Amino acid sequence: MKIASSSASFDRRLQAGELTQLEWLDICAREFALDGVVFDLRHFPRTDDDYLAQLKKLCVDLGMTIAAVCAGNIAAARGGVGIAVRLGAPLLLSRAPQKSDEASAWNRLADAARTLAAAGKEANVTIAVRNLPGTLCEGAADLKRLAKDTDSAWLRYALDAAKLPANEAPENVLARTVIACHDVGALRTGSERDEVIGLAAHLREFRGFLVVDRVTEDATPADLESAIRTLRACVAEAALEEAARDADRTGRLRAG
Repeated sequence: MKIASSSASFDRRLQAGELTQLEWLDICAREFALDGVVFDLRHFPRTDDDYLAQLKKLCVDLGMTIAAVCAGNIAAARGGVGIAVRLGAPLLLSRAPQKSDEASAWNRLADAARTLAAAGKEANVTIAVRNLPGTLCEGAADLKRLAKDTDSAWLRYALDAAKLPANEAPENVLARTVIACHDVGALRTGSERDEVIGLAAHLREFRGFLVVDRVTEDATPADLESAIRTLRACVAEAALEEAARDADRTGRLRAG
């Protein structure tokens, strides 16, 4: 599993002009030693070819993969496909609209998802839909329903296992998960650490990116560095626990 950062982690500072995208990339590479990044469409000061080429080249020079572009609501995400292509991003992250009591709300979502998936297929960019509380895709069942209604191999999942309803298992949707997301918080409490250790255990066979989505609205480099360091420790701890269980099972089999 590889770790990436979303520019959403620095949303306020980027939108206020206190930090540029180029400076953010440098922080991700030199201070955090991350494997990749996710560009949020909200944070581009311009999207001309020269500027996008500069971002792409800097990521190459820094040794980081552009894991995805995040485009927000499915209904308004189509413009992100072209930017993903020009950046060389294989994935476009999107989300369902907020929950609605309207009978036609799901049908509108399915129509928008089919349109977006078709655009993604044409451009060779896979659409990854997030599960988020309060939206029409809160859990695994919603993601699977949307995938069935869209009926396209170009629509997959951006799974935040920690946000699934308590009765749903991440394993039920991992086969179609192409990127994982997690709002790590500050990772200062034991319960937050336990949550991440559990997340790492669920994703132990996942080979894609785990995206650090957000720390706080006013995240500083120090906040994110602390969170990533703790996240790595949790992932390593989960791996050690799994290795110990495997060794114990192997020992019992040999003894038997």
